Amino acid sequence: MVTSPHTLASVAGLKVLREGGDAIEAAIAIGGVIAVTYPHFCGIGGDAIWIIADREGRRTTLTGIGQAASAPPACKGTIPTRGPLSTLASACVVDTWRLAQDFSRRHWGGRISLASLLDPAIGYAENGFPYSASQAFWTEFRRADLPAWPGFVRTFLHEGRVPRIGEPFVQKALARSLRLIADNGPRDFYEGELAAALAKGLAEVGSPLTADDLRDTRAREEAPVALEYRGLTLLAPPPPTQGVTTLAIMGILERLGLSDVEEGSADYFHRCVEAVKQAFLDRSAIADPSFVAPADDLWIGADRLATKAAAVDPGRALDWPQPYRTGDTVFFGATDAQGRSVSVLQSTYFDWGSGVVVGDTGVLWQNRGAAFSLDPASPNVYEPGKRPFYTLNPGMALKDGRPHILYGTQGADGQPQTLSVLLTRLIDYALDPAEALARPRFLLGRTFSDDRDSLKLESDVDPKTVAALRERGHAISLIEAQSPLAGQAGAIVIDAEGQMSGAHDPRSDGLALGL
Repeated sequence: MVTSPHTLASVAGLKVLREGGDAIEAAIAIGGVIAVTYPHFCGIGGDAIWIIADREGRRTTLTGIGQAASAPPACKGTIPTRGPLSTLASACVVDTWRLAQDFSRRHWGGRISLASLLDPAIGYAENGFPYSASQAFWTEFRRADLPAWPGFVRTFLHEGRVPRIGEPFVQKALARSLRLIADNGPRDFYEGELAAALAKGLAEVGSPLTADDLRDTRAREEAPVALEYRGLTLLAPPPPTQGVTTLAIMGILERLGLSDVEEGSADYFHRCVEAVKQAFLDRSAIADPSFVAPADDLWIGADRLATKAAAVDPGRALDWPQPYRTGDTVFFGATDAQGRSVSVLQSTYFDWGSGVVVGDTGVLWQNRGAAFSLDPASPNVYEPGKRPFYTLNPGMALKDGRPHILYGTQGADGQPQTLSVLLTRLIDYALDPAEALARPRFLLGRTFSDDRDSLKLESDVDPKTVAALRERGHAISLIEAQSPLAGQAGAIVIDAEGQMSGAHDPRSDGLALGL
């Protein structure tokens, strides 16, 4: 089974499984297609995080996080969120394909060539695909900004206009770049013909990144962080990702308990929201452990989680004027007939990343480096070669050591929040993936349309629940039901007999497909 936010990507992954490929190979095919068909949220100029596990006890994380340029940014105060000065972290998604394929070959007998896996993506870039409603929305939403973004208008508009939904959308320059990766291998992006074109294009627009920075870029294979929750082992990527934040929320919720709470009630939402707040209060300490000593016990140590749970007032909301980070990404997952499973997030950080299309490559570069701070006292202060604080945190739950639930979501700060309701609905309330994904959600913090630090609730939450939450002190703003602001999540559940059920968010353009 596969799940992704775009139908064409899911179809590409399913085809690999049908032809005998493994879950990693299916995920690479999905990742290639989604980099073409969802350019507003991800692409090969961005990053990726993978969680991989199988029934033989293997479990690992591939952290494809671009490293900071060797030259410090020429700015003061804050780092720009768009334009050339926001392109100060390299892009690592392509190198995760290298590591993932190596893992597949070493442990799972993978045999499909990268060229074959990327063939659907190259075809959609070369020949076009139906322009999606999601891409149209985000192009229109940023329309006033587009002329200032180098190379953007010629790449993503059609004769100066936003393409019509369903109109074929072609990216021939990106097709050429993908073909170089397919023919020459992933490292061509970093030290080959494509790397030279990227370095030239980055220099022309004034990016701090150099050819040396590209050559030095490497994804890493690292051990996941784990937490026990109601008989399951939840896996998350390590710092500098916020994976420990998601685990902390779940650890706090386990201590608060949900067995006496009706799903969707005021008690349910209150406990989830307050657990999010308690976990987020510790999040500012997350930074690259190669530069800042890790402190897992700060986030998910048993004593820390007990203290956090005790701090939750069952009858009163904690005031919440905390900073909110925006960002967008895509989640996809795959599991094969042997239960070998992957959960992946790919991202260019903000919608449309930096806005910079590099030279004649068709590659839209990410702005993840804008997550760095220029404050010397911050753990996340900019340093050459450092990885920024990272919102991406796909997850996997193991049962008796075997993959049981694959999950993840789009949404930056909203990711741990969406996962709190998705996981509790799947685990505590035993809902199937489609129902768990369809039910209403919350989002704590600011959005594009509402900059108040309020608790956003989808409007299909029971009005009595909304009233009861207001009585507890939650400053509530209602957003539309099935709002994209509430995340675009996906999930696959595998039972003890190997039977699978899955879905992708009704808030997205995708679906789950199985054999």
